[in-house]
Amino acid sequence: MLARTTDIEKAAGVLRAGGLVAFPTETVYGLGANAEDPAAVARIFQVKGRPPSHPLIVHIGGADYLDDWVEDVPEAARLLAERFWPGPLTLVLRRGRRVPLEATGGLETVAVRVPDHPVALALLTAFGGGVTAPSANRFGAVSPTTADHVRAELGDAVDFVLDGGLCAVGVESTIVDVTGDAPSVLRPGGVTREDLEAVLGHLPAVPSTSRVRVPGQHPSHYAPRARVVLVEPERVVAEAERAQETGHQVGVFLPPSHDDTPVKAHAVVAVPRSTAAYARGLYGFLRELDQQGCDLIVASLPAEEGLGLAIANRLRRAAGPRPTD
Repeated sequence: MLARTTDIEKAAGVLRAGGLVAFPTETVYGLGANAEDPAAVARIFQVKGRPPSHPLIVHIGGADYLDDWVEDVPEAARLLAERFWPGPLTLVLRRGRRVPLEATGGLETVAVRVPDHPVALALLTAFGGGVTAPSANRFGAVSPTTADHVRAELGDAVDFVLDGGLCAVGVESTIVDVTGDAPSVLRPGGVTREDLEAVLGHLPAVPSTSRVRVPGQHPSHYAPRARVVLVEPERVVAEAERAQETGHQVGVFLPPSHDDTPVKAHAVVAVPRSTAAYARGLYGFLRELDQQGCDLIVASLPAEEGLGLAIANRLRRAAGPRPTD
């Protein structure tokens, strides 16, 4: 269901008063604050348990507002904004004066995007400014793709939750750094490298490290409570059954190539053949296996092309070393 106009006006009022609003985007639900209010931005870090050095994304109502928030916009950035906004693309540019350093993790760059969701755009219009928002979950945990996910995880720590239904894309936006000599992808997401190539004329690099900090770079991120183990597709069934026999409550992401293979495990998720459907359902699948009491999830990586690159990125982060490792 979509939030009513009265809900959107109420949410805009909460933002003006320095409160936190969870709202839907096409990617995941965001935990929003007035981007120009350092105290409100600081509350985001407190609620999420997020390190203050970890930058946030500023959401704006349209490409026409870009110059209000950043400086030195290169031609490549304008081409990408014209093609992909509103949409799941975040651009990293030089910070404008309106953006406090609290929102950028102390960096002189800022990540900006225009979300492609009617509720998010209506909220930005009603509020009349920029909204700083990471995903509306505890830091490092699985991102929320429904309003119920937000309520279950953050509860009363959020002042208002706007319900916009299930997120259509399901993984976070692609982050592209346009401050260097050539655009580069700092986080794969809802806009594919192939999509970017069609605009830029070349396939942008995906560096393993970057001088610019952006969301999603911690070794463990997007992680369920259960430990995630990644194996080759042909080993998924055998690894799951071995772990189940040794006493684990195993959840399995059964790849499409093995969707008719019986497997002895605590819970099984049949991975969709469509990468778009897989991306849309990924975080819900991880949450479902947590809810079913799994302590180990066995999965394989999809082909790293198109949206498969973003899915593989999220699964690798979910399988990354935990703080206690």
